[in-house]
Amino acid sequence: MTALALVLTGSAVLACDYPSPPKDMPDGATSSKDEMIAGVKKIGKYQEDMAAYLSCIEADEIVANQQLGDDEEEAKKQRKEMFDKKYNAAVDEQTRAVEEFNIEIREFKARSE
Repeated sequence: MTALALVLTGSAVLACDYPSPPKDMPDGATSSKDEMIAGVKKIGKYQEDMAAYLSCIEADEIVANQQLGDDEEEAKKQRKEMFDKKYNAAVDEQTRAVEEFNIEIREFKARSE
């Protein structure tokens, strides 16, 4: 029962900071080259932060599973399902942010040709 309570409350063993996608990204239709380069740097930093977050939640999951006993398979299964959802949602958000910026880059390049 204790393991189930830990699973349901989602108590974290490590403090993993979820990065937000960068705000105020440049518009490929109107931005200068310098503004686009600054956008590339922002999106790169976001990707680094997201990689650190994903590594952190992976480590958190390993530690949490080690704290569960061998007889707590249902709790491990529930933790795995929650972890997969959290991990996949973060990857999906990162992919979306990068794809949106790639659209702006293509628009900038098309304008520059």
